[in-house]
Amino acid sequence: MNALASTSQEAVATLGALIGVGLGPGDPELVTVKAARLIGAASVVAFFAKRGRASHARAIAAPYLAPGCEEIALLYPVTTEIPFDQPEYVSSLQHFYEDCVTRIRAVLEAGRDVTLLCEGDPLLYGSFMHMFARLDARFRVEICAGVSGMSGCFAAARQPMAWGDDILTVLPATLDEDRLASRLAETDAAVVMKLGGNFAKLRRAMTRAGVIDRAIYVERGAMPGEKIMRFADKRDDDAPYFSMALVPGRGRRP
Repeated sequence: MNALASTSQEAVATLGALIGVGLGPGDPELVTVKAARLIGAASVVAFFAKRGRASHARAIAAPYLAPGCEEIALLYPVTTEIPFDQPEYVSSLQHFYEDCVTRIRAVLEAGRDVTLLCEGDPLLYGSFMHMFARLDARFRVEICAGVSGMSGCFAAARQPMAWGDDILTVLPATLDEDRLASRLAETDAAVVMKLGGNFAKLRRAMTRAGVIDRAIYVERGAMPGEKIMRFADKRDDDAPYFSMALVPGRGRRP
């Protein structure tokens, strides 16, 4: 090993590690054994939250946090108030993530690990990915997989989703109506996320695709206040952040 490589490895060894821990869909009992161990061993934890509200990720992890651990709250400046494709939304979130990176990087450079609490799975529609993309080149990053939010909703609805050769498609409701309708018509089974502000559009797309009669609406799956109903029976267009639609497959079965 040459001197330059040795020096580089020694420098990395003195830095802290970023540890992304998946917390599952909401029920603290769905936190994995590994995640509980990592949270309990953490001296610094970070978590995302909407400004002015308690962190859902922290609430899930609360039973496992070590007494006296340092906490870093990363507060979103905006969530669903502005359409995601608007320049002001993009600019606001970009600055927010850069600020989060600066705060986490300062702790890592001091040689301390940061355990970042992630709802669901860290690599599935999660804000952890923005930290990972910006910090992975310089710091050691560990990732603890979590039970996905969609899995929690499958179980809460007691709904088999994909049989035999069924193709399962995951869609964000932020797509335009034509793309939603096309994708829903093409696939055997679907999970639709990010319903907030897009419910009326999704209702129209499901009707066009001919799947609305077998679709299921799940609100706060695996959490307190859970609601499950036929999608067609939901008369209003209000859907909170923690909601999704399921379209079960009907393929080959024993």
